[in-house]
Amino acid sequence: MRLLKGGRLLLLLKITLGLGSLWMLSLLSRPKTSWDPTYFLSYSWLEYTDADGGPETACNCSEILRGERQALEQAKLLTLTEDFRKSVHIPDEYYINATKDCREFKLSRKYLTLPLSQEEEDFPLAYSIVVHHKNFERLLRAIYVPHNIYCIHVDKKSDPSIFSTIMAITSCFPNIFMVSKPVSVVYAAWPRVQADLNCMADLYEASTKWKYFINLCGQDFPLKTNLEMVRMLRSLKGGNSLESEKMPEGKKSRVTKSYKIVDGNIQGSGKAKEPPPFNLPILSGNAYIVVSRGYVRSVLEDSRIQTLIEWAKDTYSPDEFLWATIQRIPGVPGSARPHPKYDMSDMHAIARLVKWDGHEGSLGSVHAVYPECHGNHVRSICVYGAGDLKWMLKQHHLFANKFDMDTDPIAIYCLEKYLRQKVLAELH
Repeated sequence: MRLLKGGRLLLLLKITLGLGSLWMLSLLSRPKTSWDPTYFLSYSWLEYTDADGGPETACNCSEILRGERQALEQAKLLTLTEDFRKSVHIPDEYYINATKDCREFKLSRKYLTLPLSQEEEDFPLAYSIVVHHKNFERLLRAIYVPHNIYCIHVDKKSDPSIFSTIMAITSCFPNIFMVSKPVSVVYAAWPRVQADLNCMADLYEASTKWKYFINLCGQDFPLKTNLEMVRMLRSLKGGNSLESEKMPEGKKSRVTKSYKIVDGNIQGSGKAKEPPPFNLPILSGNAYIVVSRGYVRSVLEDSRIQTLIEWAKDTYSPDEFLWATIQRIPGVPGSARPHPKYDMSDMHAIARLVKWDGHEGSLGSVHAVYPECHGNHVRSICVYGAGDLKWMLKQHHLFANKFDMDTDPIAIYCLEKYLRQKVLAELH
């Protein structure tokens, strides 16, 4: 950890902790080989405050999280103000310049660079993050701890500035790396799956210690602290948690007809597909999963799954059935039997909280799965607004999708602040 110019960090620590400078310097500079509770003392300055440039001076996150109407109305008006949206945007140039001094960057952005508990350090997680959006650094900061491992996949079609920015950020962390084989991601086509498969392989080879694999995209954000995730994943006792249920009639053409990529878009080929291998029942699911290391090993090594993968490459939106189908193959670690009694919906799995517009409705509606979206919709999915936070934080999911700084920066800021306060509270 590096002192700020003029010794401001040391001064802050002396004021807030009342500790001698020599003792604190030795605490911050000595090498750390395992978890040590004395390191708690150095974390009080990691809380996000008004001085960090957030929107707290213009809105009250505590009131927003309680769902107070006046605060939500004020937040909604702010998100419509161009000057406000510009004020909370962090340009690529900042990251390029700031990461030239990695210690200063991690310090100024308040990254958690030391394990906060032995329990977490003993249960590392592996992340695949497929990036195509500008929320990346905030997402990374929210989930980063030094004992986890992170594979970053940047769409080969991305603007060079996005690639350069993400490369600069990841270069500051020894446990974050860029995928070895990036692909050009095509919506609803096979390359979206291939991106995660490539990160799976890299993560599996990079470390033998991690316990669970979680895949994310740039518009995800956590709803739980790392400690909460570890405890929830421990409770699975080696099981996996992902959507896996009967394929709806309206989606069956996705796997009974053949598709191909033409000029960067997926379209039908006009040909029928052969039946799935081994008479496997094709289940409906979600692109995002929480699975054990054993599940990942099966994906990479099981000949049955390799055959299924080859079969799936000319289907539509294979990410929405492949993982769900693998979850029901006998012998896959953490899997469930293929019988319908073991079906799991996205609301019961812990992987991802998503609001689909067709399932939204008023509180009194017997047909609504969840309340109406307070943001807007993209491809039938709610892009969350600040008004969704109160409901969201009552759910058991590890992550939620979708967030967008351009749509509602206050939703992300308030969620960031909530999680960091919770992390620091866990230390006590």
